[in-house]
Amino acid sequence: MNFNPRKKDNITTMTYQRRKTSTVKIGDLYIGSDFPIIPQSMTTTDTMDTQKSVEQIIRMVDAGCQLVRLTAPSLKEAQNLAEIKKALNAKGVKVPLVADIHFTPNAAELAARIVEKVRVNPGNYADKKKFDIIDYTDAEYQEEIDRIREKFVPLIKICKEYGTALRIGTNHGSLSDRIMSRYGDTAHGMVESAMEFLRIAEDENFHNIVLSMKSSNPQVMVQAYRLLVKTMDNNDMHYPLHLGVTEAGDGDDGRIKSALGIGALLEDGIGDTIRVSLTEDPEFEVPVAKKLIARYTQIEQTNYPQLNLNIAENNNWSAFDYKRRESKEVYNLGAHQVPRVIANFSNNENLTAEDLKPIGHIYDAQLDKWHMNDIGADFIYLGNNKANFMLPMGLKAVYNAQTWNLVIDKTNAFPLFTSADLLQSNHLKANSSTLNFVHVLVNELNEELLQTANQMKNVVFILESNLANPMTDFRATFFKLDDWNIKNPVLLTHNYHDESDEEQFMLHCSTDFGALLIDGFADGLMFKANQIKTERMNQIAFGILQAARTRISKTEYISCPSCGRTLFDLQETTAMIRKRTDHLKGVKIAIMGCIVNGPGEMADADYGYVGSGVDKITLYKGKEVVKRNIASDNAVNELIELIKENGDWVEL
Repeated sequence: MNFNPRKKDNITTMTYQRRKTSTVKIGDLYIGSDFPIIPQSMTTTDTMDTQKSVEQIIRMVDAGCQLVRLTAPSLKEAQNLAEIKKALNAKGVKVPLVADIHFTPNAAELAARIVEKVRVNPGNYADKKKFDIIDYTDAEYQEEIDRIREKFVPLIKICKEYGTALRIGTNHGSLSDRIMSRYGDTAHGMVESAMEFLRIAEDENFHNIVLSMKSSNPQVMVQAYRLLVKTMDNNDMHYPLHLGVTEAGDGDDGRIKSALGIGALLEDGIGDTIRVSLTEDPEFEVPVAKKLIARYTQIEQTNYPQLNLNIAENNNWSAFDYKRRESKEVYNLGAHQVPRVIANFSNNENLTAEDLKPIGHIYDAQLDKWHMNDIGADFIYLGNNKANFMLPMGLKAVYNAQTWNLVIDKTNAFPLFTSADLLQSNHLKANSSTLNFVHVLVNELNEELLQTANQMKNVVFILESNLANPMTDFRATFFKLDDWNIKNPVLLTHNYHDESDEEQFMLHCSTDFGALLIDGFADGLMFKANQIKTERMNQIAFGILQAARTRISKTEYISCPSCGRTLFDLQETTAMIRKRTDHLKGVKIAIMGCIVNGPGEMADADYGYVGSGVDKITLYKGKEVVKRNIASDNAVNELIELIKENGDWVEL
């Protein structure tokens, strides 16, 4: 092993702390690092329906929502915000309201006189998207900025006069043609889109601002927020941040994807308010947000490694661009191989064929044949137990080293050594020529241990941390391995001792493992949780790999969370489309309630289903319109036909 340490300073070892921000006042609510991180959500009702909006807001507040956003697509909705606010006050509900604005500056200016906060999207506040690529000269680009200033300054002046807060909310899928032409579809473009508006606000001496950088792709979202923080730090700006993964979807997918993006940033102390965007009623978003936040309200760990964004990009790994960690290939791990899943059966003393069904390996007794589905685990860790039957070929066994020595047929069986094992030279002589796992705790890892492990061939490390929040501890260890020029594949494991709450378990391991995967780390994972069923752990593991886009095992759905602009029943339609297409492995389908969340917000979807009028649907292939204004009662059938026409359909 060639130990050639390279000086790195990616992390600073410190007690966990949030990024220091200024304070933004939103009515009687304060957002910033001197105050707790707050959960917020958005209504799905028609803003013109005062009664239904008020009833839903009360349910949201009862669920713990502290800030409520409503859509105001035109002047009439903006005006009706006053009626909603009046009705809430009459019921003693004092929650601050936010007007969500796209395309209509006049609605924003009216709403700013009524509600406590206005959200504008810099991609469409002063622009109409035509998907044109224009080669601007610097003078022409400045003319565009001057045009934006002319449209944006009136809103700023009203916000100053009425004490209204402002969110500059960039969305990855709705960047203006101007930004796309100069910066492309990048995190840099997202940041510059917000900075254009932020500079104008600062010129007007207005600072009551929150910013956001949302994307349906957690990796892009995380990179954009990090780059925004670095850009603001370099310009002595310290505005609070609203975190969210937009169009996350519903069920497990929506929760996992949200935890990947939001959790990754919370781990680094970034974020002051969060919204979990689920294709579900908003009162179900809030408990998820609260569970994500709760993990960071009282972290008393010492030596909690945090990322230094100002210097991270100067090393082999960048916080702002994806690059998978360079590793050598050992058996089917590392290098170009997809991340692998190890199912933990070390507590199962009497393994049967039926026990393997929850991890995707199904035995047909009548045919005496094994079948594996798309979420079949790659390895099964048996510890000191032995299987009393022949495992399926697609599932490899991992035993503790001493037990592995007793296994007669070692063709598809591999040993797991501990740090203590490596100190006993006799174990080093009895190892596999194909694949050896070495389990090591982060605090045990040192140069001597790595040198000893190198005496065996084909070593894969299984890394574990004792910290309750292990994500940054793992990341710091990957930097250390890079210092030592270690190229062995690394799998991650963590023991979730107190996770009786299945949803909380899903959120925590999505943060801990998913955040590392979107940063390019980890070649596989294994969960330990006595209170969570094996089937759920396996489903969640593959869900994390899917959300991180490191291993595709099913159809991906990009669906917006619905709002008052939605032109059809989004939840019902999403469920219908999912039922008919969830066997199309690797196909990405976007389901958008209206044109605001239309072709731009669909980002890299293969197919799009977008509301274009009452009971009317427009279908997209990529970002291109294929069929316009289809009757909604036949639109799902038309979507299926479109998928078939393009060769992406597979019969069940």
